[in-house]
Amino acid sequence: MTNQQTLRRKLLDLDNGNYKAYRDIQGSYEFPDFTLIIDYVQGDPFAAPSKLRVQVPYTVTGFPPELYKNPIREMALRDFLTRKFDRLAYEVSGRRGTGKSGMIAITKMGQEVLERTSAYLIKLAPPPPKPEPGSNPALQRAKPIKLSNQKGVEVRLIVGLPAGGRRILGRQAAEMLCDDIPYIVHRSLKYEQLDADVCRRHVETVEDTDWLRKQLPEKNLVAFVANGAILPRRSGVDDRPLSSEEVVPFKSPPSLEVEFECPNQGKISGMGIPKGVTLIVGGGYHGKSTLLKGIELGVYNHVPGDGR
Repeated sequence: MTNQQTLRRKLLDLDNGNYKAYRDIQGSYEFPDFTLIIDYVQGDPFAAPSKLRVQVPYTVTGFPPELYKNPIREMALRDFLTRKFDRLAYEVSGRRGTGKSGMIAITKMGQEVLERTSAYLIKLAPPPPKPEPGSNPALQRAKPIKLSNQKGVEVRLIVGLPAGGRRILGRQAAEMLCDDIPYIVHRSLKYEQLDADVCRRHVETVEDTDWLRKQLPEKNLVAFVANGAILPRRSGVDDRPLSSEEVVPFKSPPSLEVEFECPNQGKISGMGIPKGVTLIVGGGYHGKSTLLKGIELGVYNHVPGDGR
């Protein structure tokens, strides 16, 4: 397996060459903290971007196993890492030539926390130790490697390899793959670099929401809206909660108020809508459609602070 410096040299050697020559870099490259895998290389700067993966072992990521101790927590953590990586990639990447040149991204994400293929927690072998002076490197590589129960991270991303017209911009490509991506990995996929409280809140909020949804049948309910929820959205094209000072948080009528004891947040109260026919009435612009839309989307888990 080749390494980071090999990739940099390849890209610099390709500078000003025909764009299709980028295909020579396809393969795996060992960086100090992670492995970069180039699975697919675009044939044209205006075509679909190249597809890459980064694999970071648990010895580098350092995420506590309790953050992914069950399937719903693992999905929530994967969602959190995808958002963090994509946000940093957006900040770091920029236009570097024609077409999609300079793009580093994963996917456009909304407020919903969904099962995605953008990030996985997988068991990865830690990087092999450096051979001792005088030892046989071949024997060192042949030693069995124990896989820990702790999981590393694999993130899948797209990259627009830079071009000037249809000529390779090798220096810019080297900066993207050998400098920008390591920076993004360092800042987004290492637990010590993240706000631990924000990460934990994301995981626990999703777990609590999933738990609440499973409790509804036992209480003969079809939906639940928490007290204090912010249901109005910023606009028809912006699904984030309205942040105006005039926003009125939701408050359940006493006749429909129910209470739950969540695994993480503890006691929570709000409106429980029972099975059967429930009629929502009110004047114009009193929030009837806003409430119905919030209930409709309650089948999904959402990011903390979404209000649904």
